[in-house]
Amino acid sequence: MADATLHVRVVSPEKIVFEGEASALIAPAWDGMVGILPGHAPMLALLGVGLLSLELPGGGGEGYHVAGGVMKIERNMVTILTEYAGDEPLRDIPPGIVVHPEDFGSARWENPLV
Repeated sequence: MADATLHVRVVSPEKIVFEGEASALIAPAWDGMVGILPGHAPMLALLGVGLLSLELPGGGGEGYHVAGGVMKIERNMVTILTEYAGDEPLRDIPPGIVVHPEDFGSARWENPLV
């Protein structure tokens, strides 16, 4: 049976923004929003720009605007390393801080097993 909470750590270059328990979270991946619940399969995701929402056990929640970075989920532990995390959206996003689908151009990946 999966634990009822996630241990979440949100780290920016300046400080540890949040460290604690959450019952769920929604994060802005580079290609759309992703929801994470306890028991989620291991995963790595590139972050885009948007609101990271944390649902706290017992009610309530926290939210942080994030920009760029990576999120790792493994054994109910979520680690978010981001270029920016704050109460206000980042106004000027430096080039290269976030990956966009168009950054891949027309490159196409072919499965060598097919």
